[in-house]
Amino acid sequence: MTLTSQKAYLALQKHYSETSSLHMRDLFKEDPERFNKFSLKLDDFVLDYSKNRITDETLPLLINLANECGLKDKINAMFSGKQINFTENRSVLHIALRNRSNTPIYVNNKDVMPEINRVLEKMHLFSDQVRNGSWKGATGKSITDIVNIGIGGSDLGPYMATEALKKYKTEKLNFHFVSNIDGTDIVEKLKKCSPETTLFLVASKTFTTQETMVNAQTARTWLVEALGQAAVPHHFVALSTNKEEVEKFGIDSKNMFEFWSFIGGRYSMWSAVGLSIMLAIGYEAFVEMLEGAHEMDTHFKEAPFDKNMPVILGLLGIWYHVFYGSETYAVLPYDAYLHRLPAYLQQLDMESNGKRNAQDGSVISYPTGPILFGESGTNGQHSFYQLIHQGTHLIPCDFIIPINSLNPIGEHHDILLANALAQPEALMRGKTPEELKEEGVPEALIPFKTFPGNRPTNSILMTKMTPRNLGRLIALYEHKVFVMGVLLNIDSFDQWGVELGKILAKKILPELHDIAPTTTHDCSTNALINYIKGIRG
Repeated sequence: MTLTSQKAYLALQKHYSETSSLHMRDLFKEDPERFNKFSLKLDDFVLDYSKNRITDETLPLLINLANECGLKDKINAMFSGKQINFTENRSVLHIALRNRSNTPIYVNNKDVMPEINRVLEKMHLFSDQVRNGSWKGATGKSITDIVNIGIGGSDLGPYMATEALKKYKTEKLNFHFVSNIDGTDIVEKLKKCSPETTLFLVASKTFTTQETMVNAQTARTWLVEALGQAAVPHHFVALSTNKEEVEKFGIDSKNMFEFWSFIGGRYSMWSAVGLSIMLAIGYEAFVEMLEGAHEMDTHFKEAPFDKNMPVILGLLGIWYHVFYGSETYAVLPYDAYLHRLPAYLQQLDMESNGKRNAQDGSVISYPTGPILFGESGTNGQHSFYQLIHQGTHLIPCDFIIPINSLNPIGEHHDILLANALAQPEALMRGKTPEELKEEGVPEALIPFKTFPGNRPTNSILMTKMTPRNLGRLIALYEHKVFVMGVLLNIDSFDQWGVELGKILAKKILPELHDIAPTTTHDCSTNALINYIKGIRG
């Protein structure tokens, strides 16, 4: 059944019509226990969702909708290895990669945990060799620079995590991430490296991904021109499953780190694709990150829905996106180390839930796939917060707030915290014309200085940004997206929408080199191709 055919959907429509005009300023005034009612804690990890446009009745009604949509059964199906990615007939088991309790998880009657543990230990041994200098390049020098070559989840996850955990990074290694097919990306990164001391990690499950392999071949040429063909095995490792293509490239298959079809690209940072993370922070800290994610996984699987952080975030996402018609939401980390988090979550959410077909193939009539954007605080405050505060769009916001800084300097962090706490309050309260009059604001300026408020926010607090808390945070959003996908009645784990452009690009590529005028596309595309060929001679 689709979302709008559920009985609970009709009850929520009625509830929305009865409550949508309420203002959070009044809800807080009427209920001094609102924070205690609408907040949750997991160790030092806190979710405050009290600044949302909800009453005591809202969450039970949303939970009824979750129950009618079979959310509990879908959660159990994922954790038991069933093929919930039904368009590709695959299990979805990123949760197995951080299954620190090591309980068996079966796919096709085979426990996947022994293989996962084997690859994790292989990563452990290799990362220790590189970090302690015993892994040598072709000329006998230790590695100083790691270049991760991937795209999508093979880039966004490792890049985000190594930046988020930079405080824990070894000083012996420098990290560079190449993803863009634009040659400028790899040229600028290689300027910072020496062939003798650079190690390349090539991340591609099939070892045929166009952008990744073109960049890898450029890196290979750069290395071979400096050190010769024999240097390749000393300076390249593969994060892949295609042994034949890996060996054809010149990489020793002993230096191939496998991952599996049940790991989607945007969930792959927990797998061998996260080798750059382990190289940066070490095996112990990497495992701590896995443990944090496992804690959130266990919480998601076991906690009742009214005490379940990912479930509540997912239900609130449905509340605003479907009932309020809010098309966007913002993720606002008040931690400079998390500056790549919004970009990472953009892929996680929009590639997962940016779908138009229900599970029976029919076209969906309600909105799916909210648009996510964000920036680290306080930079965002001087960029797009104007729109959030006074614009005509309702944009729910998540504020991510480490209580303690990893770099305490003077009043920096207290000022940051003050801003991080003030923004949700301002978005909730707003400022009325009456308040402005009392302040003596000129009548003509009052409309321009009025803030409507009633803008919903969640605040996610942690003692500080640690590997464990990063694991919790990413798992929280992974499961939130899953919850929304279940209620939207879509497959959150395929990504067919990225294919069409790639297919057409392969057709256009040889046409760019053909002297004859191109006539095989629409008149606009033909004209653009021919204009480019004319300019390039």
